[in-house]
Amino acid sequence: MQAMILAAGRGNRMRPLTDRVPKPLLAAGGRPLIVHQIERLLAAGYRELVINHAHLGQQIEACLGDGTQFGVRIRYSPEGTGRALETGGGIYRALPWLGPGPFLVVNGDIWCDIDYTKLRLGAGDLARIVLVNNPDHHPHGDFLLAGDRVLASPRPAASTRSQVDTRSPLTFAGVGLYHPGLFCGCRPGAFPLAPLLRAAMASGRCGGCHHRGHWLDVGTPERLQALAQLLRTAQG
Repeated sequence: MQAMILAAGRGNRMRPLTDRVPKPLLAAGGRPLIVHQIERLLAAGYRELVINHAHLGQQIEACLGDGTQFGVRIRYSPEGTGRALETGGGIYRALPWLGPGPFLVVNGDIWCDIDYTKLRLGAGDLARIVLVNNPDHHPHGDFLLAGDRVLASPRPAASTRSQVDTRSPLTFAGVGLYHPGLFCGCRPGAFPLAPLLRAAMASGRCGGCHHRGHWLDVGTPERLQALAQLLRTAQG
């Protein structure tokens, strides 16, 4: 199975750190954020990776090379310095390298201890996404979870309402397993992933799970410092 790391974001909230260094190369615990992800993917058995990039993307290629130093094989999907392709457009562009079967996609600016080996598509599903408790910077969440079904609507059907934690939607972790069919009918160019996921949810073809372990969206200098402290503590 193939995996893709999304690394094309500009990282505006990280400025001025990202004026000269792409966000996935910012370091915590002595290693760039994207290297933490590569190591976790390798541990889960993923050795064929695709990485997209845009802002200062050549630095990512120079740092990671072909992946040999990490025990993986990396292919790059450069998006240039023009208009960003967004998440959906970036994945769609990389589909030729991701193969005909399900593939894993992870954001390059998160740190987590999610066990990627446990993610499986249900029969007929187009997606299975990981949800986490709402962080302070995203208190309202994104989607509801009813059993193993992800719902976009805050008002689930009566048949599923008893299974839903109605206190609050959960937050999308930036980790998902997708079938290429999710992108059926899409065209090259910039478009977000969320509408495709909502369409799959509406047809009952989006599964999900609630990860209760470590997860951090490293989107600001303060959160980068928090991750560095977490890793220092873990290392003793």
